[in-house]
Amino acid sequence: MATDSSPPVVPPALVRRLGLPGVLLLTLSVATPASSVFVIVPGMLQVAGTGAVWAMLLAGVVCVATALIYAELSSAWPVAGGEYVAVARTLGPAAGFAMLGVNVANNLLFPPVAGLGLASVLGALVPGLPAVPVAIAVVAGATLVALLDIRVNALVTGAFLAAELAALAVVCWAGWSMPVHPIASLLTAPVQPGAGGALIPATPGAIGVATVIAIFALNGYGAAVYFGEEVGDAPRRVAHATLWAVALSLLLEGAPMLAGLMGAPDLRAFLASDDPFGLIVAARGGQAIAGWVAAGVALAIVNAVIACVLACARFFYASGRDGTWGGRADRWLAAVHPRFGSPRGATLLTGAVGVVCCFLPLRLLLVLSGAGLVAIYAGIALAAVAGRRKGSTTHAAWRMPFYPLAPAVTLAALGFVIWTSWGDPDEGRPGLIATALQVAASLLYYRLVLRRRGWEAKT
Repeated sequence: MATDSSPPVVPPALVRRLGLPGVLLLTLSVATPASSVFVIVPGMLQVAGTGAVWAMLLAGVVCVATALIYAELSSAWPVAGGEYVAVARTLGPAAGFAMLGVNVANNLLFPPVAGLGLASVLGALVPGLPAVPVAIAVVAGATLVALLDIRVNALVTGAFLAAELAALAVVCWAGWSMPVHPIASLLTAPVQPGAGGALIPATPGAIGVATVIAIFALNGYGAAVYFGEEVGDAPRRVAHATLWAVALSLLLEGAPMLAGLMGAPDLRAFLASDDPFGLIVAARGGQAIAGWVAAGVALAIVNAVIACVLACARFFYASGRDGTWGGRADRWLAAVHPRFGSPRGATLLTGAVGVVCCFLPLRLLLVLSGAGLVAIYAGIALAAVAGRRKGSTTHAAWRMPFYPLAPAVTLAALGFVIWTSWGDPDEGRPGLIATALQVAASLLYYRLVLRRRGWEAKT
């Protein structure tokens, strides 16, 4: 912990009020399966066509491997700081703070990005909605909700999640009620959009690019660790919540995608559409049901913003408790609401920064968030290896099977993601550069400020 002339930060602890169901609801809300299906998966279909089925399976292997790493590390350190604590305790404080710096951008920018995207989703219901006011209202409202008791938030996100699952169930019904394309043909003879709209055999390169997209679509299962200090028997329950979250994310995103592909009456139109799942629901159930599904997707995005603000606030709470920013700032971030037990200052900071970022262009926000997920996954994979070699994770209540298979799979997949992203000059390459700059700035701050204080992450 930092030591300077300011009095030491001794904040009240977060209260352990969650069980496994509560932390699982919050984690699935961060993963937001319906948002992924309706917003991210169409990009997979446009790139790889029916090869997206193989892409989802391959991404599932990578994400299960990464979830095993998360589960072991969160079992060793089930604290609100999440990844940066595990990295600092295994790879050293400099690497830990570099991870913290990447997480600052990765966590803070998701709420405004999701809020700005909500207007386009709601466009089917209320045409002409202005994106910025909608985003501000969503981020500000989510911040107010996040100030409440964590159990209340688990119930709120659980209710929103139920609407999200209902929307996905309608997609599955629309696809499987009148299947057109057998699953065998999707697996053995995948096709992708070609020149002039013709369908051509899916290429390994296209499936590989779609796999990268799918990895991002499935992300969110690792958020369970941010709630670790509010869970009873945290070392086991956080690990189990992580594993359940990745399994359910695979099911809840893979099943609707498969149903849509099997039931699409016009496969070419389905693959080319920006809203293929809304298209098939409207075709089978009518515009009214399609409108209700769109409303469910909108609720899923709002739910994801609430859950992300909750997780991000706990991350900043931990950074303040660890004396990262300086006396008054640390005490404010580590403040806990006397009645609700929520990290009050950290929640307000998350919401305030999110509201300000709503005024920035969406493309700039996407570039600034960069390839943060790549850096985070690489960091925890290396942390898992270092923890095993040094023996610093021997106290973990849960340990991954078949070690070192999971870190090896994760690192190999990340190498492919970096190679693919660097070949994309529009978003992928600028994102990698933005993340590299975040790491460099974090290491500079650590060297000039924190190392002199003797900073380290709290266990």
